[in-house]
Amino acid sequence: MPARESHMKSIISLRAPQQAAAPSRVARASRRSLPLTLIFITALAALLCFLPSTSAVAQDAPYYSPEQLDHMVSRIALYPDPLLAQVLAAATYPDQIPDAARWADQHHYMSGPQLADAINYDQLPWDPSVQALLPFPSVLDMMASDMRWTEDLGNAFLGNQTEVMYAVQRMRQRARDYGYLRSNPQYIVASGPYITIVPARPDYIVVPYYDPVVVYERPRPGFFVGAAIGYRYNVFVGVAFRPWGWGYNRIGWNERVVIINNRPWHRNWENRTVYVHPYTVRRVVVVDHDHDRDWRDHERHEVYERSERERESARWGHERVEEHREVRHDERREVRHEERHDDRGKSAEHHDNGRGKGDHDDHGKGHGDHDDHGR
Repeated sequence: MPARESHMKSIISLRAPQQAAAPSRVARASRRSLPLTLIFITALAALLCFLPSTSAVAQDAPYYSPEQLDHMVSRIALYPDPLLAQVLAAATYPDQIPDAARWADQHHYMSGPQLADAINYDQLPWDPSVQALLPFPSVLDMMASDMRWTEDLGNAFLGNQTEVMYAVQRMRQRARDYGYLRSNPQYIVASGPYITIVPARPDYIVVPYYDPVVVYERPRPGFFVGAAIGYRYNVFVGVAFRPWGWGYNRIGWNERVVIINNRPWHRNWENRTVYVHPYTVRRVVVVDHDHDRDWRDHERHEVYERSERERESARWGHERVEEHREVRHDERREVRHEERHDDRGKSAEHHDNGRGKGDHDDHGKGHGDHDDHGR
């Protein structure tokens, strides 16, 4: 027995170093692979930082209840479909609205091809959906004067276009049920599964004025509902504005899609930073932050801000007033009067000079005759 135990101890003692060597090799291998593992984890973490998850972006989309949406769209729900579509699209660029409203205000005296040429000439840096509203200074002024509302409308449309369109239909239904919304010489109101408002002339957009507190509630006894909505502020958007989508803008209510420039508007909350809607108008790419200042500094058109009377006319839906045109007409008339006065003065001066020259010649001739007589 003692010999056997001695033999077993010797075997164990021989195996022990070999067993101890195995963990040592594993440790060395682990130490060699540790830097590679750390590098891989670091690179993966950095990659994930630059790739935001879709769920995280979707969670950022704000939620608005149906009641909030009804209140939000109430001031534009009775706009004709082409103008409504354009306002919804432009509201998704709220940061561009104030400058666009200022430009439209200063160039409000222009219209038709003259205005279209000015927009192209100034190389404005805003999205074409915002530029499309430049013929409507009163609409842009309304959006710029309440930026909180504009931002909410844009976010709601980006987050859930379908619910915004349902809200528009709910408000139109109320206005129609109470007798306020109906066809007239400017618009055709069609009923069916959805209420549509289409201009009688595609190139002639009348901006309706109404008080949301009035048109969505039951009229009080004796109230004349026909006077609740004003249709006297009109804008002509003909062929010159086709590059910005006018003539092709509409709303496909059955499909619940907004059509801008004859293409579905697919900008939403997830792709809002990369989506580019197709337009034929040339886009201006802003390379530096001084671009906005540059186009204002190099403004080559006459700039006339609207007077308070002009603003009130648009605000209350009255017939369009262009006070500055009257002023310019008077100025031109005064200039023409001064030019005619100057021309008359020059003509009289020329006549007098001519007569003096003749007298001098005659006087010379008299001397000649006298000399001849003397000879």
